[in-house]
Amino acid sequence: MPELSQDTERARALLPFGPAEVTGPSMVPTLYHGDRLLVQWGARIRPGDVIVLRHPFQQDLLVVKRAAERREGGWWVLGDNAYAGGDSTDYGTVPEELVLGKVRFRYRPLRPGQRSPFAVVRWALSAARPVFAGKSGRAPSRRLRAR
Repeated sequence: MPELSQDTERARALLPFGPAEVTGPSMVPTLYHGDRLLVQWGARIRPGDVIVLRHPFQQDLLVVKRAAERREGGWWVLGDNAYAGGDSTDYGTVPEELVLGKVRFRYRPLRPGQRSPFAVVRWALSAARPVFAGKSGRAPSRRLRAR
């Protein structure tokens, strides 16, 4: 995830929702590189939610993970791609103050040539997908994958 700018920090303090972009494979198959996210800042987190947090060792780096369970001192977070790493199995429990918000929707960006009104309407109807927590803590990602 990209670093938050000072403008984003100010907007996060004023607005309940904000954008984020996925980089890397740690949340495949739920989220893919290039997916855009709508994040609800400061939302109540429950086990199974996909969340945005500051990396415990590089706090200028934002990461997207799944909140697996609440533990003493914070949250145990996991990526959906077990082979990618970079989650609580590497850095332990994430303190509560580093958890920034909950991912509500995933959407794909407009392609450069997709500017006609018809193409924009088609994009709007197909691009946004909610991100749910399933009973097993996994999103029904094959059905919800942004294409």
